[in-house]
Amino acid sequence: MECPHCHSQVTTHAKHCKRCGGVIPSSQHLLEECGLTDPAPAASPTKPSAPSPARGATRYRFARLGDRFLAFALDIALLFGLFAIVDAWVFMRWGAFDGTELQLTIASLVIVVALNAALLFLYGWLLEAACGATLGKVLVGIRVVRTREGSALSACALRNLLKIVDGLVFYLVGAAVAACSEVRQRVGDICAHTAVIEESFGIAARVSAIVLWVATIAGAVWAVPKICSNNNPIQTRYLSQVVVRIGIKGNSAYLRIGDFTLDVHS
Repeated sequence: MECPHCHSQVTTHAKHCKRCGGVIPSSQHLLEECGLTDPAPAASPTKPSAPSPARGATRYRFARLGDRFLAFALDIALLFGLFAIVDAWVFMRWGAFDGTELQLTIASLVIVVALNAALLFLYGWLLEAACGATLGKVLVGIRVVRTREGSALSACALRNLLKIVDGLVFYLVGAAVAACSEVRQRVGDICAHTAVIEESFGIAARVSAIVLWVATIAGAVWAVPKICSNNNPIQTRYLSQVVVRIGIKGNSAYLRIGDFTLDVHS
């Protein structure tokens, strides 16, 4: 194994480099085992090994949980913009809006949940399979890599599908598993044989990610009122029962779900 600071050879589980005194990360040997960096050559028994120069190969470090959470928050903010556009369109087509009250039917809620889930899955799956990173990951400087040979499409599909498990209890399950893992893998990473590492993206990639992120949020702010101004509901034979009512009456706003009513007075 190599020291990540001076690249001299150290023992597999060394905590400090004898040559430069640098701290060796506890998971450094796993980088070589996963194939994310080249293993150090064995020292010659007949000739003292000279300090090895820094090679051109990229040195990888596993992403910190704080960076992963920040990337997740940026992705969720972008997705909420997309969700707002999709949800507004669905509610105007399969719900009803009379200016003071929005009525949501069972059909509208089922369609919204299905489309939002599909959008969440496709966003993570396609971007990670094609580029190794979502927009949030590009902005933070981390990306997804495979720890063994296989298809990127299938690995990223499984990784994103298992967000159902990792996301339990407000993503506490995924955070707890990653915190206990030496390579900071959540359940999806373990099953898909992937890991999240630090990456230095170029200026062009970061600027493009910023532009797309801002454009999506701004587009949602502009599009949602436009969509809500055009109420053209579709009459359905099934699942047309109104189950949620949201509206304004006088100086108060209300939310009614079945027999439950929540009033907020201004």
